[in-house]
Amino acid sequence: MGFLQDDRHWNRFETPRLMGLFTQLFFQSHHTLLLPTNSEPRYEPGGQPGGLHKIYFAHGYFQSALHELAHWCIAGPKRRELVDYGYWYEPDGRSADRQEAFFQVEGKVQGLEWLFTSAAKKTFCCSLDNLGQTLPESLVAGFAQAVKACALEWWEKGLPPRAETLLHALWDLYQSKEAFHSYWQDRAREGFIN
Repeated sequence: MGFLQDDRHWNRFETPRLMGLFTQLFFQSHHTLLLPTNSEPRYEPGGQPGGLHKIYFAHGYFQSALHELAHWCIAGPKRRELVDYGYWYEPDGRSADRQEAFFQVEGKVQGLEWLFTSAAKKTFCCSLDNLGQTLPESLVAGFAQAVKACALEWWEKGLPPRAETLLHALWDLYQSKEAFHSYWQDRAREGFIN
């Protein structure tokens, strides 16, 4: 698949397009906005019926926006009424046990993010989100395999409705549907994902 790599271009030009696309797709139906922040990414529910929900992604980064959108697409109605969908977050320096708990939540999210990323013609990289800690190699390799398995499972079995809507819109925006299907068919045929 012809992946594009210039992250400065994507962050400057494509991130606003992604924000506009999200607004077009989901603002009226879900009263939700996708917004950049200079702090940690987070989700803030509207707090009352008809209130404005906000998905904040880090520093205008396109990949952070896709990651936060994957969280939102997976979260059910009850979770979307909770700050950060009710998940805990610990900053860098997590122990191996806490990192493993983090990985259990993140596998499906990053698997879905991978699909969104490839629909946008970009290369996906797993995020360990624990830069201040050296983790056992077996833990890191196990997480990478779990993300790969989740991505392939999403592709083969189907996506939640909001994720499906967003994926189709990304195919249209980046004219990537044919290349996307070819890429994932190759991964499925091989039995693993490169």
